[in-house]
Amino acid sequence: MSANGWAISAHGLTKHYGKLVAVDHVDLSVPGGTIFGLLGPNGAGKTTIIKLLTGLSAITEGSATVAGYDITADPMHVKQRVGWVAAEVILDDDLSGWENLWLQAKLQRLSDWKPRALQLLGYFELTDRRKDKVGTYSTGMRKKMEIALALLHQPEVIFMDEPTIGLDANVRRMLWDLITGVNKQFGVTILLTSHYIEEADMLCDRVAIIDHGKFVATGTPSELKSRVKADYIELETSESVTSERLAAIPGVSNVRSQGNAWILKVASAEEALPALFHALKTDGIRRINVEKPSLESVFIDLTGKRLDQTGSDVQDYRKFYMNVRRSRQ
Repeated sequence: MSANGWAISAHGLTKHYGKLVAVDHVDLSVPGGTIFGLLGPNGAGKTTIIKLLTGLSAITEGSATVAGYDITADPMHVKQRVGWVAAEVILDDDLSGWENLWLQAKLQRLSDWKPRALQLLGYFELTDRRKDKVGTYSTGMRKKMEIALALLHQPEVIFMDEPTIGLDANVRRMLWDLITGVNKQFGVTILLTSHYIEEADMLCDRVAIIDHGKFVATGTPSELKSRVKADYIELETSESVTSERLAAIPGVSNVRSQGNAWILKVASAEEALPALFHALKTDGIRRINVEKPSLESVFIDLTGKRLDQTGSDVQDYRKFYMNVRRSRQ
């Protein structure tokens, strides 16, 4: 960690891929020992930021320090002090849990790694399964093992890129408990990316909302939610309506379209809904949803669109790699 207390610090961080600006002059400061979240849709630049901060991709413009070292001048020192829990599977199913830890130790050239490995296995309640092949582990056990690998060399900072992607709700909440526990137990700084609103709200001390490579807002979840002095009504109708017609409804201050739906900004949903039902035919309303002040409403207010929380179109990397492995046998 740097002398000023920042585990991660970036100024004007920028990444170009040809004419595409994937990360656009980002400023980032993450205090040591905290959980910081990058919240944004797929393709917003979240993973690119992690690649820049871990030295896996060259910085086009700007500067960054991680764990007190400049990522451009001292990339190896940075890599020795960071861990990464990727969205993709990093475990070898054909090896046991202990063998996966051994392989990780070899890759990182660790000598006295066994006491640490035993400690992590005990912490994650995997000691009794350490000799079993990882391919026999449950999804929750696999995530525990992935985090154990990231912690093996005692990093100061761990990057978690969409750590709960493709997981069901129960496993996702179990992983939330693991993340907060690791942060407190091991004192490690965690930077995680997510497109799940409730995940960022639940886990993060501070959040940066990112859209099209830019930070559009940064703060604690409470600070961000306090910025929105309005409710949002998401509306989909079977009849054709215009923005002018919706804007004329009493209480509606702003109208935005998103796909087949409309997003209405109102001072109070409770006051605006009766006027809305009066103005439109009730049987013509296919879907309606009220969004009270939340990180979702902050995102809507800043970007004009809803952040997709479903993740239904995101590939389950675990199943993909399992299929690839089977095809090679």
